[in-house]
Amino acid sequence: MSTKDKSGKQAARLITEQQVCEFLSVETDFFDRHPELLESLELPHESGKAVSLIERQISVLRERNLEMRSRLNNLLETARANDKLFEKTKRLVLALLETATLSKAIDTLYDSLKNDFQIEHHKLILFSTENSIKTPAKIVSLDQGSRAIGGLLRSNRATCGVLRDEELSFLFEDQAAAIKSVAVVPLNNGNTFGVLAIGSSDPLYYKSSMGTLFLSYIAEVLNRIVPPMMEQMATLQALSAPQKIS
Repeated sequence: MSTKDKSGKQAARLITEQQVCEFLSVETDFFDRHPELLESLELPHESGKAVSLIERQISVLRERNLEMRSRLNNLLETARANDKLFEKTKRLVLALLETATLSKAIDTLYDSLKNDFQIEHHKLILFSTENSIKTPAKIVSLDQGSRAIGGLLRSNRATCGVLRDEELSFLFEDQAAAIKSVAVVPLNNGNTFGVLAIGSSDPLYYKSSMGTLFLSYIAEVLNRIVPPMMEQMATLQALSAPQKIS
């Protein structure tokens, strides 16, 4: 080894790694001014063979590029899924707004959830003391609902996840045994008047981290159209009921 090489290595030892890092972070064009150094630098590779710094940088950039492509593809898939979900929600909302009776609105809701959204299990429960109301929905009193699913009603927002057996039985009745995860949204127009529940046989399908924006949109529409329809039906049935003769 020449005297020049020895003196160069001894001088290099006097410079710390931190100083080198700080210098290169400031002098970002250092290797542009000294490209010959890039050719001489070598980094150990996983295979044991040495590779040049340029080769290593290209490898890192390639890995980052693949990762970014994967993230972009995931974002595009999510965007396409949300776009389809938006179109289905829009169709349902417009169809609900065109209904004139409670029974027609519920039939429209059930048809969309089953055929358009492809949801395995779904149930609309309405709270009323008018047992004479005839609809495809389940009609119970608010007290019954509060005793069975009070925690879900008090949250006043959509909830996803796994429910207790008694909650599933109240919501889905004879379908409860087949349901492993659910999404539930209370219906409220100032007072709680019902709940919409959808279920899946997959225990991981409706997770607590799942977004519920579109389900909340549907609930907002039901909040506005269902209560007047319930009052209308109760009034009509009361008028058509046989009057007692005193």
